[in-house]
Amino acid sequence: MSTGYKISEKEGAYFLTFQIVGWVDIFTRKVYRDIVIDSFKFCQINKALNLFAYVIMSNHVHLIAQSGNGDLSGFIRDFKSFTSKQFKIEINQLTESRRDWMKMVFEFHAKFKKKQDFQFWTHENHAELIYSQKFIVQKVNYIHNNPVKSGLVTRPEDYLYSSARNYADMDALIDVIRLDLGISKAC
Repeated sequence: MSTGYKISEKEGAYFLTFQIVGWVDIFTRKVYRDIVIDSFKFCQINKALNLFAYVIMSNHVHLIAQSGNGDLSGFIRDFKSFTSKQFKIEINQLTESRRDWMKMVFEFHAKFKKKQDFQFWTHENHAELIYSQKFIVQKVNYIHNNPVKSGLVTRPEDYLYSSARNYADMDALIDVIRLDLGISKAC
């Protein structure tokens, strides 16, 4: 079902939200967050992903991204497909204490899908075309302040799984293309 969030400008940059079905807090475990980071890195190198900002929260991911080859929809499809397979492998490991419950939730959400036994991501991406400098600043701030609003950290740059560290000139897990937020630094 369409909600109006379409990728209409193939060359455009978009604010995207990827949600886990049932709002399962899968990303409370480092192993699942690292799957997302590794997948972003792979897509940067092999799928022309331009990643400008991101945050991985407990059950969703926000990002601002663009496809260097005009196929953002293809990136999303491949990213969700690959990460889903990796999540399934990890969930089946003996170390996942929530395995039975998670399997039940992900199987339930796949119930009406042909040839699919698990569903991790919702089908919506909430794609919003980046259309102005003001919108860029608003969305980057929203992304970076998500962990602060959730009470995880007091400063955005203290959250390891966010590009706020890149924008604060700190060591980060992944490189991003920093956007001009119109903030000048004092010398």
